[in-house]
Amino acid sequence: MQGRITKVLNMKPPEILSMIEEAAGTRMYEYKKIAAQKTIEKKEAKLKEIKTILEEEITPTIQKLKEERSSYLEYQKVMREIEHLSRLYIAYQFLLAEDTKVRSAEELKEMQDKVIKLQEELSENDKKIKALNHEIEELEKRKDKETGGILRSLEDALAEAQRVNTKSQSTFDLKKKNLACEESKRKELEKNMVEDSKTLAAKEKEVKKITDGLHALQEASNKDAEALAAAQQHFNAVSAGLSSNEDGAEATLAGQMMACKNDISKAQTEAKQAQMKLKHAQQELKNKQAEVKKMDSGYRKDQEALEAVKRLKEKLEAEMKKLNYEENKEESLLEKRRQLSRDIGRLKETYEALLARFPNLRFAYKDPEKNWNRNCVKGLVASLISVKDTSATTALELVAGERLYNVVVDTEVTGKKLLERGELKRRYTIIPLNKISARCIAPETLRVAQNLVGPDNVHVALSLVEYKPELQKAMEFVFGTTFVCDNMDNAKKVAFDKRIMTRTVTLGGDVFDPHGTLSGGARSQAASILTKFQELKDVQDELRIKENELRALEEELAGLKNTAE
Repeated sequence: MQGRITKVLNMKPPEILSMIEEAAGTRMYEYKKIAAQKTIEKKEAKLKEIKTILEEEITPTIQKLKEERSSYLEYQKVMREIEHLSRLYIAYQFLLAEDTKVRSAEELKEMQDKVIKLQEELSENDKKIKALNHEIEELEKRKDKETGGILRSLEDALAEAQRVNTKSQSTFDLKKKNLACEESKRKELEKNMVEDSKTLAAKEKEVKKITDGLHALQEASNKDAEALAAAQQHFNAVSAGLSSNEDGAEATLAGQMMACKNDISKAQTEAKQAQMKLKHAQQELKNKQAEVKKMDSGYRKDQEALEAVKRLKEKLEAEMKKLNYEENKEESLLEKRRQLSRDIGRLKETYEALLARFPNLRFAYKDPEKNWNRNCVKGLVASLISVKDTSATTALELVAGERLYNVVVDTEVTGKKLLERGELKRRYTIIPLNKISARCIAPETLRVAQNLVGPDNVHVALSLVEYKPELQKAMEFVFGTTFVCDNMDNAKKVAFDKRIMTRTVTLGGDVFDPHGTLSGGARSQAASILTKFQELKDVQDELRIKENELRALEEELAGLKNTAE
């Protein structure tokens, strides 16, 4: 005991306080308080979850059931009225049938009398027709005898004329083709002639130049010949004993003889040189003429080769044009393919991100059977509409409610297969287009509402959405029985007017039901489902366009590769 007292005395203040609280029972209270707070937090979370379920699932379901109950009561009332009116209609039809029976008996008797009379007239007419047919046959036989030969000769003449005409036409077509061919040849020859004329002019210039050189050589040769003749005369004079030289000066005979011999030798040398130059010039002229002929033939060959190359070039250009070949086209197509691949990847990421944020937007199923036609399943209601005015999205979501997530199919058979073997991930309500019974607000009721609050202030919800015509019945089922008004005052007037008595929703999200319910207040700040559906559709459309472009690009690249090979 003494040891315990010492232990207590040595305790620190927090330990002493803890011991006192434990002895007094307050510690247990704190423990229980903490446990109670944790329990309260758990209960509050559970309560919040229950409240969320109530707001998002149970309340809309109750609202839907109330609507269906009111619709069912109205349906029973209408069926009773139909039954009553059917009885009246049957009675009225019976009276009409009795009256018709009496009148029909009288009319039948009259008709029988008319039939007998007409039969008599018919037999008489048959006799007349037979007589007329016999007379016509006689006349035709007589006519054939008279005109048969003429007609046959005319037919033969016509056949002969047609044959001659056909032959002439074929000859004319052939001549026309030959004329076109000759025209093209003439144009080609004219073109060649112009080019040959240019070449001939150049060659003529060269020949003229050579001829001028030849004339100069001939003149030099003539001068040398004249000098030779003069020297010869002088030699003859000297031989005769003349003593004067060429200049008239006195000279000895020996000196003059020596001078003459020198002149003769010089003249002969110059004559030989001139003769050699002449031969050389003549040989040069022959060579040049041969070269001209050779160049002319070579020019023609070159011209023919040039024309062949031009034709080949034009042919290749035409083939390249047919193949749609362009320089650096493959590189540009590859770059475009890379860009499209990047765009498709980005759009797919955006699409998956939207589906991850809003899983209710996803509707996927497995084909229930082989060769399944996916066009039979139209999709969710929300994915099949486009809102004309975005300010009405809140109202339209309230009008449709959970029906936004209903699945539209073509027949009830498709819906049954989809539910049984489609492996759906969640529960869905199916709307078969061939079986759905839809009601729509009558035009008279709409006119009453428009006269009450103005035509721009009230609309049938169905008129605020766009959809394909084949979905008309499904859209009437979802949107056809509710008005949309611009504000609460107009909505209240429309909903509770005794001539209308129709559910009405405001653009702000307030609901007025003539059966006695009213809902409104602050709306959820979450994103609009229809807006997100529209965004998802835009992404899908853009993705589909990009994928089609990529497919076409791949085909073009494959074609380009095959062409290159």
